[in-house]
Amino acid sequence: MTTTLAPPVRSGKAAVWALGLLAVSTGALESVVAPTLPLLQRELDMSRAEGGLLSIVLAITGALITPVAGKFGDRYGGKRVMIRLMAVVSAGGLVSALAPNLPVLLLGQVLQGAMVGALPLSFILVREHLPEGDSKVAIGVVSGLFVGGGMAGMLSAGPVAEQLSRHWMFALPTIAVIGSTLLVNRLMPHDTPRRSDDAGVDWPGLGLLSGTLVTLMLVLALAPDAGSQPLAFGALIVLLAAFVTGWTAVERRAASPMIDLRMLARPAIWKSCVLTFVICLGTSMAVYLVPQLFDVPAHEYGFGASATEIGFYLLPGTVAASLAGPISGIGARRFGSRAVAIAGISIMAAALIALAAVHTEVWHLVIGKMMIALANGLCVTAMVTRTATSVDQSDTGIATSLVLVTRVLGMAVGSQVGAALLAAGTPSGSDVPAESAFVTGFVIAGVVTALSLLVARTMSKGVKE
Repeated sequence: MTTTLAPPVRSGKAAVWALGLLAVSTGALESVVAPTLPLLQRELDMSRAEGGLLSIVLAITGALITPVAGKFGDRYGGKRVMIRLMAVVSAGGLVSALAPNLPVLLLGQVLQGAMVGALPLSFILVREHLPEGDSKVAIGVVSGLFVGGGMAGMLSAGPVAEQLSRHWMFALPTIAVIGSTLLVNRLMPHDTPRRSDDAGVDWPGLGLLSGTLVTLMLVLALAPDAGSQPLAFGALIVLLAAFVTGWTAVERRAASPMIDLRMLARPAIWKSCVLTFVICLGTSMAVYLVPQLFDVPAHEYGFGASATEIGFYLLPGTVAASLAGPISGIGARRFGSRAVAIAGISIMAAALIALAAVHTEVWHLVIGKMMIALANGLCVTAMVTRTATSVDQSDTGIATSLVLVTRVLGMAVGSQVGAALLAAGTPSGSDVPAESAFVTGFVIAGVVTALSLLVARTMSKGVKE
């Protein structure tokens, strides 16, 4: 028992790096669709609507699986659940690699979406096997490597798909996922399950939570076109309200609820979720608006950049995001998560307002996007670290999964708001939005981000709230 709970330091470090390798592999697999979506649309004869569905189906599955994985990890052990989850992800990657048509590719993406659940499971394991100070750094490292893997996937997917085939752009990261999963299985000590099975699984709560998240993602996806489909949008809103009401009622009465509402009401949890949502909303608006601004023709007010040039311009921001995780973990250990969050929010608000005022040169956008990516990584990692260390160890998985789901929702909302602003700011008969639409988007994101400082400043310096 002693060996299981306190493994040798060398084994613990090797196991954490195995988790980091798994994070790189899953991050790469997650990101290959976005840069190759036009290619996939051509090869699989997809409409724009079908392309939009392909681009969000992984996020929908991730939002659904993450809290389930976190809860099951708390109950049955993080390593045990992770290995099974990665088996599903590997199967999804192979299905995507072999997919002959869109329906099969969608099935593969649904299975791949389970990968997002690996993050709270990783946090369970590092908190189990490392001292508190080291676990904060390890959480930052794993988070940063996941972003770094996403960068590698985005940069390599296009060349691999063009030089080899679209099949290999899924197959190569899937092989890496399988190999790193075997390493984790071998090197990571088993953690002790901290929940008994006496109360059983809250299947009604799980079903209603699943319905809530799926419906919410569909509402966000349909929001920009709500005016043209008011009945469908209204029906989804009513269905979402019904799911939320039913889920709340069930969780209040459940003997072992999927998500303990009392835990969700704790200041350390809801403040982390609010800040994560706001910071990711600001980030995703910039993620959407900056490439669109690069794409605006040079004879207007943009730069007429090609897809390859845009990817090159965005690279410094991706590098900054991958470094932000470890920096945030170290900062949280030395100065506290609140200080890191306040610094990140301040950087992001300043960068967004600066982009609204000055965006006439390529380097303005490159530096602005880089600072926003750095700020996002600092804040989200700080909030995950704070959440992980503010709850009992038996609740690490479910608590951190709430923050990660909030991250997905914030990114989805920000993208949709950015798209709606550009659509509303495009004059009739033109394909180019007015420059004021970009300015408005950056200002809104900057002001909302700055207002979140009011919440950040109320966070306690200590761990427990």
